[in-house]
Amino acid sequence: MNTPTRVLLTALMCAAAVACSKKVKEAPPVETGPSTAPVTEPAPSTGMYGPEDLDTDACLRQRVVYFDFDQDALRPEFQAAMACHAKYLRDRPSSRMSLEGNADERGSREYNLGLGERRGNAVSSALQANGGAGSQITVVSYGEERPTCTESSEDCWAKNRRVEIVYTAK
Repeated sequence: MNTPTRVLLTALMCAAAVACSKKVKEAPPVETGPSTAPVTEPAPSTGMYGPEDLDTDACLRQRVVYFDFDQDALRPEFQAAMACHAKYLRDRPSSRMSLEGNADERGSREYNLGLGERRGNAVSSALQANGGAGSQITVVSYGEERPTCTESSEDCWAKNRRVEIVYTAK
């Protein structure tokens, strides 16, 4: 499947995920009998993300995207998170994020810097395909310089093949 078709399909899938997210379930009112006090209704939710959602919304708290060995293609399980972060960027035009691309220790320093940048660009493309503005996103590559795990094992290397989403302005 060619790249434009993949991007289009990804955008459609994520748009569907965004349309289904952030729905508020209203509880039915409890009947307590006659009351003389006026009843006030809560303000309706606008469905827009606010800065407090970065810490409370489960989807927005997912800020690490992992990659397969020697790959820079986004794995399908991270599409929903990309849709949430893109919605946050749309709802908060003043917000900014940095995408920090990383690689495991295998490969040369130059190769891993390039791979980290390609991974960051893949996440940036997914965010933009879901409606995030490119002007809100900065991509930085650290290559193999910032490992989260320092053992020489496949499990450890898998933790280092990542892009971290860091909000620089909320």
